[in-house]
Amino acid sequence: MDERLIIAGFGGQGVMAMGQLLTYSGMIEGKNVSWLPSYGPEMRGGTANCNVTISTEPVGSPVVLEATTAVVLNLPSLDKFEESVVPGGNLMINSSLIEKKAERDDINVYYIPANDIANEIGNTRIANMVMLGAYIEITGAIKIDSVYEAFEKVFGETKAHLLPVNKDALKRGAEVVREQIKVNA
Repeated sequence: MDERLIIAGFGGQGVMAMGQLLTYSGMIEGKNVSWLPSYGPEMRGGTANCNVTISTEPVGSPVVLEATTAVVLNLPSLDKFEESVVPGGNLMINSSLIEKKAERDDINVYYIPANDIANEIGNTRIANMVMLGAYIEITGAIKIDSVYEAFEKVFGETKAHLLPVNKDALKRGAEVVREQIKVNA
């Protein structure tokens, strides 16, 4: 397994937290991992992306130029990273904030209304967890239980009370993808 992932959006959308959760989860499972953050110059609302590699083989470089999956949370990220996905790879689009459709037909595209689902759950800050649940369902790169275990390591004990709502978001993201796969089958 060699999952090379780009996660991108605006600062404040939880891009880095998503990457850290994936990385810690991979470590918990004994996989080789890397996480490389990249920020725009703004404190909030600027661009943010990270490269994550989860592999059963040693990771040669933390830089992801050819992604097996790209998770894009805003339109500038779609415009910037759609071409980075390898043919046959996955592109996950937050359709709550991005109305534009993917231009490529040689990749698997998933439209996840992450912000809408987060609003339904009652916490707008968990849209990233909806996307993470969808990502795990699509790729199987890590186990969902590893994310639960990694949650406290990433967010600390003071945020442990938020795990139930985040579990709900992860579950809802996975459900959306399962429905899309059924429709497209």
